[in-house]
Amino acid sequence: MNDTLQTGASAGTDQGAARPLLDIRDVVKRYGATLAVDHVSFALRPGEIVGFVGPNGAGKSTLLKLVSTYLEPDEGEIELAGHDVVKDPVAARAELGYLAEHNALFDGMRVVRYLEFVGRARGLSGGELAARLDWTIGACALQAVTKKRVHECSKGYRQRIGLAAALIHDPRVIALDEPTHGLDPVQMAAFRDFLRSLAPGRAILFSSHIVGEVCDTCERVVAIHKGRLVADLPVAELARRAKRDGRTLDGELLRLLEPAAAATPNEPRSGGAPR
Repeated sequence: MNDTLQTGASAGTDQGAARPLLDIRDVVKRYGATLAVDHVSFALRPGEIVGFVGPNGAGKSTLLKLVSTYLEPDEGEIELAGHDVVKDPVAARAELGYLAEHNALFDGMRVVRYLEFVGRARGLSGGELAARLDWTIGACALQAVTKKRVHECSKGYRQRIGLAAALIHDPRVIALDEPTHGLDPVQMAAFRDFLRSLAPGRAILFSSHIVGEVCDTCERVVAIHKGRLVADLPVAELARRAKRDGRTLDGELLRLLEPAAAATPNEPRSGGAPR
């Protein structure tokens, strides 16, 4: 096996024959002449927390926007819990909890009213809405700010409000773009425990450019650079290679990125899977 790249189900946690909750197949996204996502394929099965890493500008946020249906792929397919994000975007969105890197909130609303609004937009009402509100407020530790307006909350609380909004409808697929931005070390440790508690029955894609943070949270890491998939392997294997070669985890990831960095960036090429 290539020492740089492991692909597909063999690289992730052994989930048996479980159908992927998130299945990304040979996806391409172009912005004019720039190839932002270059024939990327990987899948997440129930119970997996997968770290999605790469330097700034690697294509992580673009791919998450494709998963969220905010953008459509130019080629390839994405399925969320069996729903094609292009052919059936409404059903796909119902299965997804998405926290964007730049967390857009309604600053003038009180926190509890904002979460109620998001819940109703997600189709919740009555006792179901009340139960999900109670759960998200408790799970995201928002009790101290429920009556405050969003703009009165600290950066860390605003991030937690965004996470609560992403989870209020109990999604089976969770996509998080730099979710620990603004959290202090204590909050980050609690967040890691919280993600692990969410994992059973769900698939979680956790995007970050901080490799150590991903390795502390996830069992598997997917790395992209200049839009191309460069690694898909268990965190334990990444750590083993780093130890073998006397590198830090960051240093080992940089080694994986070197072949992509040396290639001509964002150059369109004919069809087929990444080489």
